[in-house]
Amino acid sequence: MNKEKLGALILESERQLYATAKTILWQEADVEDAVQEAIVKAFAGIHTLKKDKYAKTWLIRILINECYSQLRKSRNIISLDQSEETENLQAPAAKDYSDLKKTLSMLSDELRIPVILYYINGFSVREVSEIMEISEGAVQKRLARARGKLRQSLDQEEAIS
Repeated sequence: MNKEKLGALILESERQLYATAKTILWQEADVEDAVQEAIVKAFAGIHTLKKDKYAKTWLIRILINECYSQLRKSRNIISLDQSEETENLQAPAAKDYSDLKKTLSMLSDELRIPVILYYINGFSVREVSEIMEISEGAVQKRLARARGKLRQSLDQEEAIS
């Protein structure tokens, strides 16, 4: 794959990249940084892509790794004073999310990422397994567990309402 094709792929995948990063990172600035850094790393490592047909899964994998890298970095930076301020600032923003988004956010990364990749980004089970570097059976099992937890959580909210 050449740089022009990679650029075109990035432009057509812009929404998927953003949505994927947003499932892992909650702060807008962090999401933007992760997407930008993933793009830079993709261009720098374009020679490592063996087959063009796997370019999109390769790009998403780079993005996911970058998101986790940013999470690790940010955990080491926050002081106790900032932590209390951040909690107070984030509480009202959580009210703006839909019930489904709130429920999705309660899932662990292990369950949330396959759901986002499969249902929202439209990747196949095989592609999700390649992105997450797990077996297809593990992807299917995680999707089933996530559906069960989502159903249970939404049923509980409905019963409360």
